[in-house]
Amino acid sequence: MDSAAIDRFEASRGRLASLAYRLLGSAADAEDAVQDTFLRWQAADRERVEVPEAWLTKVVTNLCLDRLRSAQARHERAAGAWLPEPLLEGDPMLGPADTFEQRESVSLAVLTLMERLSPVERAVYVLREAFSYSHAEIAGILDITESASQQHVHRARIRVAAERRRGEADPVSARRVVEEFLAAATSGRTERLVALLTDDVTAVSDGAGLGKRLLRYKTRERVASYVRAGFKPTPAKRRLAGGSPAFHIAVVNGSPAVLAVVDDRVVGAVAFEVSDGKVASLHGIAAADRLARLNEAWRQHEPDPPVINAW
Repeated sequence: MDSAAIDRFEASRGRLASLAYRLLGSAADAEDAVQDTFLRWQAADRERVEVPEAWLTKVVTNLCLDRLRSAQARHERAAGAWLPEPLLEGDPMLGPADTFEQRESVSLAVLTLMERLSPVERAVYVLREAFSYSHAEIAGILDITESASQQHVHRARIRVAAERRRGEADPVSARRVVEEFLAAATSGRTERLVALLTDDVTAVSDGAGLGKRLLRYKTRERVASYVRAGFKPTPAKRRLAGGSPAFHIAVVNGSPAVLAVVDDRVVGAVAFEVSDGKVASLHGIAAADRLARLNEAWRQHEPDPPVINAW
C-alpha cells in the first residue's frame, strides 16, 4: 500500500475509532474493528472508491454490526454481564464532544441504554446523534431506505429519552455532589446517602468483577445500602484490591467518577450521573479487562490529590 493510502486511512482513524466505540461500548473491540477496516482498505481497489471517508465509515459500521449480531456478543450481552468500558477524560475515543448530544452519546448511562436497541437502531442513532450524518448518508452506509433510517432513529430516540429525562449537569457542582457522596459512603452516614439520591436512582455493578451477572439496584434505600456495603473497608476487600486503595475523583465518559487506586493501578471505578444536585445513577466497574485502557491513560495522567489517602 502506498503512503498516500496509509495517510488517508490514518486521517480517519480517530473518527472511526470513536464511531466503533459508541457502537460496541468497548475500546478493545473498537480497535479491532478499526484494524479490520484497515485490512479491508488495504485489499480494496481504491481507485474505484470515490469518497474514501464514506467508504471507511460504511465498512467500520457494518463490521461493528456484524460483531453486535454475532452469537458470542448476543450471549454475553443477553446474559446480563455486560457493561460499557469506561474511558478517562481526554481519551480520543470520546470525541466528538462539541454538542450535548455528542457528549451524552458516550456517557456510560446512554451506552448502557443503547443495549436495548437493535443493532441497526443503535447504528442509526449513533450516526445521526453523534456524527450528524444525514438520513441519505445513513441509508447509504447501512443499505436501507431514508424512510427506514428516519423510523429507526425515531424509535431509538423514544427508547433512550424514556429513561433519560436529564439535562447536562455543571461539572463543578457534579463533582461537589460526588465528593459529598463519597464522604457519606465511607463514614457510614446512610441517612445522608439516601438524601443525596434521586427518587428514581439506579445502580449497576459487575460485583467487583467476580460475578457472572450484573448486580442491579433500585430505590434510594437499596442503592444506599449497596453503596455503604461496597465502600466499607474489610481485610478481604483489601486483599482483593491488592492493597489499601486511595480514592480519586476523576472524569470518566464525561461524568464524575470515583477511582480506587492501588500502586498507581486503578482497581475499581464508579461513575455517577448527577441531576439537580443529586445522584441519579451509578455504574460500578472492577473487572480488570474493562479497566485496561483506563489504566493506560491513568499512568500517563497527572491526577488531583486523592480525596481519601488510605482505605
